[in-house]
Amino acid sequence: MREDILKASDLKTTKNRLAILNILDASSGPMTAEEVYSIVAKEVQMSLSTAYRTLGTLSDKGILLKNLSQDGKTYYQFNNHQHKHQLVCTMCSETISIDDCPLTCMEETLIRRTGFIITGHSLEFLGICPKCTGGIKE
Repeated sequence: MREDILKASDLKTTKNRLAILNILDASSGPMTAEEVYSIVAKEVQMSLSTAYRTLGTLSDKGILLKNLSQDGKTYYQFNNHQHKHQLVCTMCSETISIDDCPLTCMEETLIRRTGFIITGHSLEFLGICPKCTGGIKE
């Protein structure tokens, strides 16, 4: 399956690409390049710069989603061509996916008004998770 994704994007199948795709596909949320590298380096011999280059290539081809977060770090995740909604803690970067889509009506309105063909969207709520607030609720 991963080989088909790479082939469809006119990319050669390499151990590095497959390892990175497997890690991100199995991940429960977005990961930084350093997080990906720390796992992938245990499986295949790869430098951090190669990990960055590979992540960049996979992002450029639309196989991965690349997102610069509020914490200044770039996060990568497997692009399953579904839109993403998440809660992100600004202190510890914990990320929780939101299954509901509050933007469906807005998207339909924008399509009617602008004539755009909307192919996806992302929504990120920033805040502080219960672990970082010590359980205090606002």
